[in-house]
Amino acid sequence: MTDMAVAPEDLASLLRWYVDQGIDEAIGEAPVDRFALPPPAPVAAPAPVAKAPSRPVAPTPLRTSSPVSPPAIRGPVPIESPKLIEDARALAESCNTLAELEAAVRGFEGCALKRTAKNTVFADGTAGASVMIVGEAPGADEDRLGKPFVGVSGQLMDRMMAAIGLTRDGGFYITNILFWRPPGNRTPTLAEQAVCLAFTRRHIELARPKVLILAGGTSVKAVLDTTEGITRMRGKWVTYRLADGTELPTMPTFHPAYLLRTPASKRLSWLDLLAVDKKLKELG
Repeated sequence: MTDMAVAPEDLASLLRWYVDQGIDEAIGEAPVDRFALPPPAPVAAPAPVAKAPSRPVAPTPLRTSSPVSPPAIRGPVPIESPKLIEDARALAESCNTLAELEAAVRGFEGCALKRTAKNTVFADGTAGASVMIVGEAPGADEDRLGKPFVGVSGQLMDRMMAAIGLTRDGGFYITNILFWRPPGNRTPTLAEQAVCLAFTRRHIELARPKVLILAGGTSVKAVLDTTEGITRMRGKWVTYRLADGTELPTMPTFHPAYLLRTPASKRLSWLDLLAVDKKLKELG
């Protein structure tokens, strides 16, 4: 097939014919499948890695006796510890008067409750009275005023004691096993009780009452070191022994706050107070 020259006017006529037929785009001569997947791209071979010159491995150092840092402690660290309990006991035993003991309690920083309380609540009434009452912990009114049993339950306690002829002015001396209010009046933890109990025991020794009254289950369990509940313990005389061997007749009884919640139990508490009055008369 020989090449034939095409006149320019014929090419123009051919292009017009293509346009008239709707062919207005240039298309390659080889057909293209637009639905076919593209061929995978060639993967380049990884370049050879130069081998590092070999070095002798250093020997693992031997363990020495130098101290190892302890792991980090997560969360708050409890302030109460056996060491603080021993410190509280030693401090309490060094006090020879109630004034010294009160100063020691007010200056003691080993109980976390002190950081949330407004005041230190030490005692009220007459030191050296024949009856000493040990309650559980200060409430909101006690924390605000700095004295034990001054709220509604304290007013009930005053009326109960007055019924057997005892008042704070010469008749009885009153305190708690804790000297600072637990937040929200919650039950004090065993650690909090243990720290304060060292001072409470010395408190009883220095006050030296003729009769000891423990008001409330927490006070009974802590001071008497028992697991018996207040319902089983109340109304029964027990003996509390001081460090020098002196034995104090002790009466467990309901806390007045409990009596406010369950007025029917006031009759039982009245029987307890009658027993206390009888014991005082027996002791002269």
